[in-house]
Amino acid sequence: MSSNDSSHFSSRVGFIMAAAGSAVGVGNIWGFPTQAATHGGGAFLLVYLVLILILGYPMLVAELMIGRHGQTNPADAMANVGQSSYSRYIGKIIGFASIITATLICTFYMILSGWFVSFAVAPIAEVTGFKQTSTWLMAFSVERNLLFTIVFTLMVVMVIRQGVQQGIERWSKRLMPMLLVILVMGVGYILTLPGAADGLTALLVPDFSRILETEVLVGALGQTFFSLTIGTGAMMVYGAYLNKQENIATLSAYVTLTDTCVAFLAALMIIPAMYVAQHNGVQIFSADGSLLNADTLVFTVLPALFDTLGGVLGPLIAIIFFILMTIAGLTSAISIVEVPTSYIVEKTNIERHRATYLVAGVIMLLSTIMVFNFEWLFGLIITITTERAQPLIALGIAIYLGWVWNRHSLMTTIRAQEGANADGLFWKIWPIYVKFVCPVLITLIIVQLVSG
Repeated sequence: MSSNDSSHFSSRVGFIMAAAGSAVGVGNIWGFPTQAATHGGGAFLLVYLVLILILGYPMLVAELMIGRHGQTNPADAMANVGQSSYSRYIGKIIGFASIITATLICTFYMILSGWFVSFAVAPIAEVTGFKQTSTWLMAFSVERNLLFTIVFTLMVVMVIRQGVQQGIERWSKRLMPMLLVILVMGVGYILTLPGAADGLTALLVPDFSRILETEVLVGALGQTFFSLTIGTGAMMVYGAYLNKQENIATLSAYVTLTDTCVAFLAALMIIPAMYVAQHNGVQIFSADGSLLNADTLVFTVLPALFDTLGGVLGPLIAIIFFILMTIAGLTSAISIVEVPTSYIVEKTNIERHRATYLVAGVIMLLSTIMVFNFEWLFGLIITITTERAQPLIALGIAIYLGWVWNRHSLMTTIRAQEGANADGLFWKIWPIYVKFVCPVLITLIIVQLVSG
């Protein structure tokens, strides 16, 4: 990693906004409410909060610690922790797997986020009299998917090519506050509508009999890793852009808290909105009580709700909501695309803006293949990356940090942080916790995944 100041975050706030932006994305605003609505509302919320605390936060600290120690891309950062040629080789494989995973996540992420752009434009087309165009923008088709995947990818490229401070940090500082304001306004409005109280009950009152269900545990784990972008290398890259004096435990706490609050706010808006839609005559549950169109919840139930509001209000709320979704997609996509981009910039003589175009070109090619083979590739890649690869990579990182990283070297890195008391309770417990507890927890849930 270049020692140039422009390759590091210029401020603590800049890092928190960027890392929180990475965490706060489609996983929170699309994934979390959908998972919660499918897996028992309050039961899922409770399990998710526990997993964020006992697994998400410690693993976020681990990824940032490795990235900051290495000051380089995930593959080399993991290798730098090793003490022998064999351990360095294994570390490089784990790090490189995270880069591949990030690239594969980008392929479906660009398509999904492109839909948000399309759905944000559709109400504008309808209000201005282009009803046929509006229908096309909201209808599933190869042409629409391809066009808006390209549009969204170009939006990401425009940020990434400008570098860390002028691109990632500057835009994160702008987009994150905007996202939070829109989200709070959305919650405030939805909760005033008839039917919202039923949604609040579904979200906040847990059915304790469902807490230990395999699908609830697996869904909550996948959501924990996906929302915090653990196992993709994104947080290692952001860790590499941190000054060595920054206190990672504190920064990770801010990022985790922001991420969890946004996930909760999103659920607080979307799940009551489902029940408002039901109150207005929109069918959201099938005869057996299961959620209809769970994976496409925000593209089916919510537009139907906006239509019931009528007049100018419906399209206006729709535009604001899908702008929110686009911002969430953008802040996350920036961090994920940065993973392969930073690797190419370091490993070749290619300039950043050219490396960005190269990565975008590869992602676009893979996304195009997915668009034309959507039925079997889209769900498959989501399963492979978020439900299989991310937990396995997280397991590798936990084992590597706990069992391979020399304790003296680790403690030296911890002591270099401002305000970090290496002899305090947290820094005494955390290395042991990551070494023993995290691998066991991740392994147990991976076994549940495979057996399920």
